[in-house]
Amino acid sequence: MKRCVYASIVFLVFGCCTVLNAQAGEVVGMVTGAKTGTYIQFGKDIARAAAKHGLNIEVKESQGSLDNIKRLNSKENAAFGIVQSDVLGILYANKPEVARRLRMVYPLYNEEVHLLARKSIRSISDLEGKTVATGTKGSGNWLTLANLLHQTDIKPSRKITDLKPIDAVIAVLEGKIDAMIYVSGKPVKLFSKLEQLKKNPKFQDLMGTIHFVPLNDPKLLEEYYVASTIGPGDYAWLSEKVPTLAVKALLISFDFSSRHTAYYRSRCGSLNILGNAIRENINDLKRNGHPKWQSVDLNAAVGRWKWDTCSHPESSKPSSNDLYDELQDLFNND
Repeated sequence: MKRCVYASIVFLVFGCCTVLNAQAGEVVGMVTGAKTGTYIQFGKDIARAAAKHGLNIEVKESQGSLDNIKRLNSKENAAFGIVQSDVLGILYANKPEVARRLRMVYPLYNEEVHLLARKSIRSISDLEGKTVATGTKGSGNWLTLANLLHQTDIKPSRKITDLKPIDAVIAVLEGKIDAMIYVSGKPVKLFSKLEQLKKNPKFQDLMGTIHFVPLNDPKLLEEYYVASTIGPGDYAWLSEKVPTLAVKALLISFDFSSRHTAYYRSRCGSLNILGNAIRENINDLKRNGHPKWQSVDLNAAVGRWKWDTCSHPESSKPSSNDLYDELQDLFNND
């Protein structure tokens, strides 16, 4: 069992969680991400589609996936939000009761894992004893790196959490740190801009010292990651394709089908409207929404994530996993 592996993560995110209570008002809250990120842009696109069907959504900024999970399980008006697919791995390992309260409304788009490092770092195993910029505690970057390091049993000597992404890139270029991680759908402007440095004689030598680390260890291709590549078509300064991993950005909700109070029925109805709004407007979203809508497959299954039955009534029949979980609860509560 992984009882203590992510103890600090679980305490940070779930230490103060409370049971969800009803909220006044007809506006439904949606937690997303940073104000300049893709999550919040998707949230705004979804809100526009839902408004056509009479559902008013308040799109809220957040600190990322783990912050969103915490807020979905709090007293806040936050009925649904966007998270990375690998979040569920940590939840099931440490807080299965929290994981069982969450449902997938729709899978969205792939987010590639960009591990930028000095060229002496040829694989993730070379991070042993090195210095790595992990991203802010609780962010998707931090979560994914923690998960990957655990899977490969790698222990960096130092993890830096207070560097902004652009500062982390500069620190790698200057050799002050060995690597940095950034999880986002390619191409990422942060890395696209490096082509300008490569063309500048003052920085050409520095650009020759860095690369994206290949992430093709079979241990990493578990149910929450898929194989992907980063190449010259994404970043002109690269000379060849680099294998990497991708997580899926997911629209998830609290499980409002689990009780039959007036509030739960109301929220379940809102999710039903949301599911219909996205399905019926998917072509418009692909044409006029964020460019990443082009890669969205609303029918893709993602690991152990269960479909939300409020937004997908046809999926209300319990799966074998649902039955297993229910029996586990029954026996454990005896």
